[in-house]
Amino acid sequence: MGIVVRLWRRPPMLHVAGDVGEGPVVVMIHGIASSSVTFDPVVPLLRERHRCITIDLLGFGGSPRPDDATYSLDEHTAALHRTIRSLRLKAPFTLVGHSLGSLVAARYAAIHRSRVSRLVLVSAPIYLPPAIFGDARDRAQMGFYYAAYEFLRANPEFTVRTAAALAALVPVKNLFEITHESWHPFRLSLQNAIESQTTLADLSRVHGQVELVYGRLDPFLASGGLAIVEQLRNVDVHRVSAEAHLIRSRLARAVAAAVDQGDPESVRRAAEGDGRA
Repeated sequence: MGIVVRLWRRPPMLHVAGDVGEGPVVVMIHGIASSSVTFDPVVPLLRERHRCITIDLLGFGGSPRPDDATYSLDEHTAALHRTIRSLRLKAPFTLVGHSLGSLVAARYAAIHRSRVSRLVLVSAPIYLPPAIFGDARDRAQMGFYYAAYEFLRANPEFTVRTAAALAALVPVKNLFEITHESWHPFRLSLQNAIESQTTLADLSRVHGQVELVYGRLDPFLASGGLAIVEQLRNVDVHRVSAEAHLIRSRLARAVAAAVDQGDPESVRRAAEGDGRA
């Protein structure tokens, strides 16, 4: 399974789903099989102090689904870069990514280092080849994720039916959706961006501060990958108790505090509701 590196001469423009508030700019990009509604719990916490821009990733939400797209990290990042350039932002901004969006955000920040002042990664699925881990449990866990994702890609009917059942449990429309229409971007983003990610290398090239925020109950996070990222000098880690993968109220408060200040104690207080960070 190789990393696809083909790029368009002119990447597609993505859908800017929201642009509200005034102040320092925060750009937010969501995860796979989702849309910018991912950040609905976060934007109200920031819009009084920040200009909040939410963008739908290539193939999802209101963004285009080009027939020739391979949905690699390079293509996702190139489309994001063209869209951000069209906004003509004057100063470096904070970039927030959730799930797949965190991998795209890391690649963007590694390439366009002067444009990103702070990088906030939320529920980041950091996956690495199982063979690099010395701990048998880490190897087994990482191998499980790769095997599970290969199964999902190979069985579209099962994946679409299962996703529909899970989406029915989520009270927000377009928060999680895999349909026959979105199958192509989902399958290829999973294979060419998540499974073929370069996030660890990308983070090593990021100059600014990186905030890693995740829920302790997140079933999509691999402990071995997180442990390596947590050792990087410019990464601060914020673990939020009683939260899983999706951004709900407690995780939203932690993300907003990471954008505002970033220090672990402020983020902890915000997540636990012990006062404003």
